[in-house]
Amino acid sequence: MNAVELNDLNFDSEVKESAQPVLVDFYADWCGPCRKQLPIMDKVAQDYFGKVKVVKLNVDYARIKSAEFGVSSVPSLLVFKNGEVVEKLIGVHSNSQLSEIIDRYL
Repeated sequence: MNAVELNDLNFDSEVKESAQPVLVDFYADWCGPCRKQLPIMDKVAQDYFGKVKVVKLNVDYARIKSAEFGVSSVPSLLVFKNGEVVEKLIGVHSNSQLSEIIDRYL
């Protein structure tokens, strides 16, 4: 189970209107740390399948949402619950760090 790719158009329906908590990875293809984060995101998506939605948003193609949430560094990981940002993390985070944060919102 890989993280689902979002864009400016489907972000609100997939994230803000989700009944489950959502972990959003704001990334860029050219970003080295982002490439390190992607397999970790895929593992989290597997581990939390059915409990948490794990999605990714390429900042180069989703400038509206990136600006809306003040994303100026990548990777930036935002956790949404009930349509609101409840956590914002900058940089690469391990599977165990993400699990600890996600577990707070389940």
